[in-house]
Amino acid sequence: MNADLGVERSYYVATANPFEPAAPLIGEARADVVVIGGGYTGLHAALNAAERGFSVILLEAGRIGWGASGRNGGQMIPGWRKGASELIAHYGVAMAKTLFRLALEARALTLAAIEARAIACDLRANGHLIAAAKPADLVRMHHESRALANVMDYHHARVLGREETRAKLDSPSFWGGLLDAGGGHVHPLNYALGLANAARGAGVTLHEHSPALSIDTRKGVLVRTSAGAVRARYGVLACDALLQGLEPRIAGRIMPVANYLVATTPLEGPRSYIADDLAVSDSRFVVKYFRFSADGRLIFGGGERYTRAPPSDIPAFVRPYLARVFPQLAEVRIDYAWGGLVSITMSRLPHVGRMGDVFFAHGYSGQGVLIPALAGKVLAEAMAGTAERFDVLASIAPPEFPGGAALRSPLYVLGMLWYALRDRL
Repeated sequence: MNADLGVERSYYVATANPFEPAAPLIGEARADVVVIGGGYTGLHAALNAAERGFSVILLEAGRIGWGASGRNGGQMIPGWRKGASELIAHYGVAMAKTLFRLALEARALTLAAIEARAIACDLRANGHLIAAAKPADLVRMHHESRALANVMDYHHARVLGREETRAKLDSPSFWGGLLDAGGGHVHPLNYALGLANAARGAGVTLHEHSPALSIDTRKGVLVRTSAGAVRARYGVLACDALLQGLEPRIAGRIMPVANYLVATTPLEGPRSYIADDLAVSDSRFVVKYFRFSADGRLIFGGGERYTRAPPSDIPAFVRPYLARVFPQLAEVRIDYAWGGLVSITMSRLPHVGRMGDVFFAHGYSGQGVLIPALAGKVLAEAMAGTAERFDVLASIAPPEFPGGAALRSPLYVLGMLWYALRDRL
């Protein structure tokens, strides 16, 4: 499903840290836990389970980190896709505060993993700016900052006016912004590879190029690949948008969508475009997101496309969106371009749960750099018999897309066309 999207030609692969390949699974193996998926969720779940004393085998269909975890924008955005105001309105104050505390724990767990494992992933914890695309968005940002401070006791976010935003972001496109000092960005693939090395060090057996073909839960968990099988007490599904038909019972809760990114040639004076090495996204429903790499390249993601078929020319597809944000870079050279699938949910909150002895977490809806650290820990807690936090996350399970997996795509296209029109208006 990531074919022809240029993942192997991405900036992240070109600047990846050395990583010893893992051999494919051949023959039958046994473990306490079998994890399917070598992205952030699977790696955190495997690492946490191994540290609790479980024997763990992880199966990755392709290469470790080459799914959404290793090709995303690298933006570390505290919280959930629903802001504090929305959480309060939907769940009430008590539950909203519980969820927000869990999201802050996800951030703390991510930073702790990077520090404790000495993961070289170009970590920049300088803040994240949501740029207001419309005046009405700025009004909502004031409401959100008050909810964060007064209800969540979170005092790290503040609203910027138009002039202060322009001082942070050299773009004429925005009316202001919400700056969260708790945000930041990373090299996403190197973060994933660092987690994989940590998992190996904790005793996890990794197998690349070993796609799971079926899961049998009649007697424990049996996962079959083309060349072998793993028998385990517990299973973890961590496939996100690449779940495909492996587990139809949950496929209808997530929608795979394509996103596309480019990396420019290194620019002189990158801080003149984005001050303080911030990560930035805009407030549109069809989000644009951008930041600078450690070597001064603008990494820019954005663009509306409502089919899985990739554009024939990704740089040409993304360039107009980049030029609208940074007109002065309309003709900048693009050195790398790539894309891939991520998953969203109807509620934009993740889908965490279990089916018998198989646990799963996916559908991060744009918040997939920080939240997986929490998800992986909570899944391991539940396998070890402590399910209170797991139950909290399971209780916010998103509804199935109308029509389930069969009809979600055409209905999603109609919905996105409406939101794209609303963004333009």
